Amino acid sequence: MRFEISKVLDAIEGRVCTDPSLARAVLDLAEIIRYQDIDGGRPASLLRLGMVIDALSRELEEDSVQVYAVVHRALLSDADLTSNERMVVRRWADDGLVEVLDNPGDRMLEVADLLGLPVLTRVRFDGLRGRFPWLVEQPGRVVAPVPGAGGPVFIAHVGGGHAPVAGKRSPTGAKLLARQWRCPESGCALFGGGGAGGGAFADLAGGADRSPAAQPPPSLRNGVPTCPRHGARLGDGGPRPRTEVLAVRVGGLVRRRFVLSEEQPVVAGRAPEQEGGIMLGQWLNDEARRWISRGHVRFELRVGEVIVTDVSTNGSGIRPAGSMNEADRIPLAPQQSRVLGENDMIELYPGVQIGRAEELPTGAPFTPTSVMAEAPTMAMRLPRP
Repeated sequence: MRFEISKVLDAIEGRVCTDPSLARAVLDLAEIIRYQDIDGGRPASLLRLGMVIDALSRELEEDSVQVYAVVHRALLSDADLTSNERMVVRRWADDGLVEVLDNPGDRMLEVADLLGLPVLTRVRFDGLRGRFPWLVEQPGRVVAPVPGAGGPVFIAHVGGGHAPVAGKRSPTGAKLLARQWRCPESGCALFGGGGAGGGAFADLAGGADRSPAAQPPPSLRNGVPTCPRHGARLGDGGPRPRTEVLAVRVGGLVRRRFVLSEEQPVVAGRAPEQEGGIMLGQWLNDEARRWISRGHVRFELRVGEVIVTDVSTNGSGIRPAGSMNEADRIPLAPQQSRVLGENDMIELYPGVQIGRAEELPTGAPFTPTSVMAEAPTMAMRLPRP
């Protein structure tokens, strides 16, 4: 039992992040794990986060969705969690995968506003409508997870049932995300590392392996960029590296997103050996596995353009503007490179494509990869239909 729970917590860990390019919704972790109506279980359970993540995947019709979690500081020592769960949450905090705060509600709405994310919460914020007009103007931006026959479903606070929907990044959010920021507190997991150039920020240890492109948005206090965890004024570390968010589509469904930055190329294939490679093998049929090389294509971001190079044995092709017409497909021979146009997709094998993440599938039958697949049955007492 303990081993199975550890496995599902590891799977959930892969779905929490503070990367503004990958997060698909924001939530207050303490509220989610105490929502006993979801499973009728113990007072607090970290497994409920996995159930909500699975529900988000079903609603968005997208696999491997990630959530931006804010965590009340008291949760790190909450006696209703098991010792293993407390250890896991502390590790997430130390690794910068979640934000640890004294007032998660305000920060949750701030992040949603800056990044244009939907909010998953049962709390109503009627008193903050003036500060965040989208709370009432955009149904689906704030949705409550409620028990359903096969797990949680979402209901909008305004306007009835809606799947979670995203908005646009605010102008302030776009400006903040154009810069990289550094916290003067040594070891800050959110705003440490990232190539500090010297001075007060040169000795940072935390986040040393964290890309500055993945930094969360600063908190704004009286208009000043501030570390949400330490309350310290952030230093401006210069322009943030450019990024592009690419999506893997298999059979017309988005299976995962990944961020391409100017810092290093990314290789995608059946099972790339390169660090940071995008593994596709788990979504491929036998024929596709035989065709697609371990490392099949390499992506680079140069001067704002995505360069794709075929590094395979069998070659690939470019589909301009996502056209499925075979006559429009442009062959890409091994070792050949090409600029990936705004709406182009690189096709590694029929139905296996990678392109920019804006185009999402709709209406196709979809069974997401569940983070709860390893959960013990007794831990998931779902309501009966």
